[in-house]
Amino acid sequence: MKMNRKEARIRRSRKTRARIRLQGVNRLCVHKTSMHIYAQIVSTDNRSIVTSASTRDKEIKSKIKHGGNKDAATLIGQTIAERAKKAGVTKVAFDRSGFKYHGRIKALADAARENGIEF
Repeated sequence: MKMNRKEARIRRSRKTRARIRLQGVNRLCVHKTSMHIYAQIVSTDNRSIVTSASTRDKEIKSKIKHGGNKDAATLIGQTIAERAKKAGVTKVAFDRSGFKYHGRIKALADAARENGIEF
């Protein structure tokens, strides 16, 4: 049976999350659509969200022109890193949700690393 693009991405994300679960660290989970990008840090028990940031937040929405580009992803990476430091999280596992590591996903990850998050 042939998988479509979304099913293949979800399959990849399940494999990644299984590996992250074995590490026992918080995970920085990223999701993207054509219009927005979302990032959240999920606790090790997978039950609570430590902090989150997205292009739909009021304070971030006013700073960007369009939420579906690399500039917006960089801003989200900086914001999630600042909020994580305030919450006391410095080390996370990067969960790209099955998306390829390039473009907006890479821009978000690089910005988070530059602002003090280790993964």
